[in-house]
Amino acid sequence: MPEFPPIPMPLETYAAQFDDLLPRASQRAGFRQYLAGLLLPAERTKTLTALANAEPVVGAQRPGVQRLQWFLSESTWDAHAITARRRALLRADPGTAPHAGGVFIIDETGDRKDGDKTAHVGRQYLGNRGKIEQGVVSVGSVWADEGVYYPLAVEPYTPAPWFSAGKADPAFRTKPQIALELVDQALADDWPFRAVVADCLYGEHHGFTAGLQQRGVPYVVALKPSHAWWAPVEAVGAVWEVAAHGGWVSPEHPGDWIPVERTFRDGHTTIWWAREGVAGPYGPDRTRRLVIATPDPATLPETATWYLATTLPLAEADLAAVVRLYGLRHWVEQQYKHIKGSLGWSQYQVRSDRAMRRHWALVQCAFAFCWWVDGRSPAPEPPRASAHPDEPETPEEPPRGRGGKGAVPRESPVAAAVALLAGGAAAGARLAGAGLVPVALLARLVGAGPTSGAAGPPGLAAPRVPASPL
Repeated sequence: MPEFPPIPMPLETYAAQFDDLLPRASQRAGFRQYLAGLLLPAERTKTLTALANAEPVVGAQRPGVQRLQWFLSESTWDAHAITARRRALLRADPGTAPHAGGVFIIDETGDRKDGDKTAHVGRQYLGNRGKIEQGVVSVGSVWADEGVYYPLAVEPYTPAPWFSAGKADPAFRTKPQIALELVDQALADDWPFRAVVADCLYGEHHGFTAGLQQRGVPYVVALKPSHAWWAPVEAVGAVWEVAAHGGWVSPEHPGDWIPVERTFRDGHTTIWWAREGVAGPYGPDRTRRLVIATPDPATLPETATWYLATTLPLAEADLAAVVRLYGLRHWVEQQYKHIKGSLGWSQYQVRSDRAMRRHWALVQCAFAFCWWVDGRSPAPEPPRASAHPDEPETPEEPPRGRGGKGAVPRESPVAAAVALLAGGAAAGARLAGAGLVPVALLARLVGAGPTSGAAGPPGLAAPRVPASPL
């Protein structure tokens, strides 16, 4: 099998921006080859042999595979510096620059891993498996608006059995504690966002929400329908009861429910209903507000009804604004599809903490490269309407100055890259020669300067067309 082909110009141009962090020629070559391998079409897993364009198992001892193994596990380069540079490039690019209208999403993800020698592995709940299994869980942060979403940082969660004193060990950190550290990092870097957004794992954790309030960071977090507080027997004592007492009769007689228009990926809109809860510790004139949003106040469907707590004052964020902000959280699920399904997030073949963190940093660089090259490629044709327009749902309609209503949905950067590369691959290319596919694909991504849109409201970036899931 031939050695990995030369790196095409778009990826070479992007990778060159990291060269000062990789002083050795072997490190610079490994960085480029690793990114190119991660950008291979998903027909082949992103193991070290695949990244080095070698046969599985029998090719593990080939020099190219061993060099890549050394680059990932032993070579002296700093993954934190690579991540900082990646974020700096995202911040400097008009197409991905963060602004005060976006959200800072906190979420965790887990991947199954056999054995007990891999760093941070343990029996724990894995969300993508829906059960407790042996695996590795990480807590990550994602910045998103209607047009762009990308990971900022990630930290592995280390289960208690790894510590001599278990959960009592001073070094043990819970997932909410790790999440607050990620928030602190973003604040230290002066990363702009409107609010922290998280699901009910964090919304129900008093330490997490109290920590955000102590830091003066606004949040919009989910609560469980069973979320309750002490109240007299005859009084409303849980969020589901607040929703049930909204006075809904019909769209013509909605009671306390207010219509909120939402926009989906194919451009169609639908009406949801939201209401401000006034019960227990929550109210529009209190420190914490309770917002309930649903497509059907009559039935309050379990999978589609949101029970949200927020510290954003009513004067700064009405019901529609709160629903919009939490709607952006769904981009984190789309991001997982990219980094796991296309870029090999969990397919590392290493055991050490350092090598694992390096792999994750490189996967995030590959994802950032997709946005970088997307901003320098011709605009895609408008997509056809989805056969299932309500699934999956996209975040809300862009605010003024960011594409606006009726804008053409933006194609996923990973999907666009794969489509372009696959279209340029040699006919009849075989799996064994998969290394040629990203070369043909990336070679077709002609570098053109990013376009700038009309000026938007103060604090917002230039207009961006909404992103579209794969």
